[in-house]
Amino acid sequence: MAEAHVLIFPLPIPAHVLSMLKLAELLVLQNLRVTFLTTNTIHSRLARFGEIQVLSESYPTLHFKTFSDCYDEGNHPGFGDRIWDLISSVTLHAKPFLRDILLSHTPQIPKLSCVIQDGIFGSLSSGVASELNISIPIIHFRTVSSCCFWAYMSATKLLQCQELPIRGDDDMDRIIKNLPGMENLLRCRDLPSFFRPNQEGNSTFESYADRSRQSLAADAVILNSFEDLEGPVLSQIRHNFSKVYTVGPLHHHLNMRKAESNKGKEIPRFKNSIFQVDRSCMTWLDAQPDGSVMYVSFGSSTIMNKEDLMEIWHGLVNSKKRFLWVKLPDIVAGKHNEEHVPTEVKEGTKERGFIVEWAPQEEVLTHKAIGGFLTHSGWNSTLESLVAGVPMICWPYFADQQINSRFVSEVWKVGLDMKDVCDRDVVEKMVNDVMVHRREEFLKSAQTMAMLAHQSVSPGGSSYTSLHDLIEYIISASRENN
Repeated sequence: MAEAHVLIFPLPIPAHVLSMLKLAELLVLQNLRVTFLTTNTIHSRLARFGEIQVLSESYPTLHFKTFSDCYDEGNHPGFGDRIWDLISSVTLHAKPFLRDILLSHTPQIPKLSCVIQDGIFGSLSSGVASELNISIPIIHFRTVSSCCFWAYMSATKLLQCQELPIRGDDDMDRIIKNLPGMENLLRCRDLPSFFRPNQEGNSTFESYADRSRQSLAADAVILNSFEDLEGPVLSQIRHNFSKVYTVGPLHHHLNMRKAESNKGKEIPRFKNSIFQVDRSCMTWLDAQPDGSVMYVSFGSSTIMNKEDLMEIWHGLVNSKKRFLWVKLPDIVAGKHNEEHVPTEVKEGTKERGFIVEWAPQEEVLTHKAIGGFLTHSGWNSTLESLVAGVPMICWPYFADQQINSRFVSEVWKVGLDMKDVCDRDVVEKMVNDVMVHRREEFLKSAQTMAMLAHQSVSPGGSSYTSLHDLIEYIISASRENN
């Protein structure tokens, strides 16, 4: 049998790259050949901060190809919210590389069996294959939650039912009644952020909805989720797609498969980071009592204003609880001079807080000192918190984060939703609710969800079986192509 060869092509922003890199690692663990296509910027950061050379040495069948996206690091739109600038640039600059990879094969490198592209690129890969008159399976990987993907897919229906568009701030608490699988669950404010009206009209919303509908033409869809987490929504998605593979939570699935593959032989642990990790926070955590620390991180793309930063900081200090805060230097829009931070905030932070630019998040969340997670509700962070059994306070920024936070509070009941509010008194109250007053309630739900996540990626579990089915599909495509 010819060797199965997969091209994996994520949108080059941190959350998308890191989850699709975990998928790549899962596939090479199963003896598939993978070419991972990304930009020079992302690849150089992986080399500097993520020990990508360790990954390459560990897996001889994993190869990286890069292209320029014509941005330097300091002006890279992927580290803020200018996501459509990046998508347009990548779509333009990646096409020649996609053509070359689709056409090239040698005795050493077999031709591609299939392409797994980030679903956000829509018909990019299928369009290039069509131009070259090449027939090859195109699989779309959606890095967002399934509930978010399904909301985008349902946009046309919501417009027909006149539940969209959202008609301004006074409309934000209206209940959405006709979203299949999520009837009467979401308010307008809980829909993905791109559904919200903006000054330029709703071109971003239309683009996302259109890109999602383009996934209908894909040969299969991969979702970073599992049956017990988003079952009703996954049922709706399956009505519309012939092949749906739910293989999440990817980070935990990978850890389980590595343990299974080791059989006494250690596979090096890859840092999988594109920022400089500061491990001093782990030493600090080791010195804290069990369940006493609120972990705070708003991910790699959130941009805050100075006022919101200070409200959250005051709330954390006023809660009198210990906190570990991951705060990137450019998290605040414009210049922020910390010399103007009030003395009581500085003193409270010295007594009970610890601030780093970047932390090893998976490791932090499983540390015994962590009692809660104040998060932006990015999908990777949400899954990592669910697997670790850590209750959340959600302060979503954009994209799928608004709908994820609603599911955290109202469906899975593993935390509180603070969306569209940034007030020190609310922060203080929610920290104390999660850490003290409602601790047992949230911990019980979180631990149940952690158990279900673990079962899904264990032998016989839904995601474990789905990965097997995906690999069988890829091998079958390889046979047909050869």
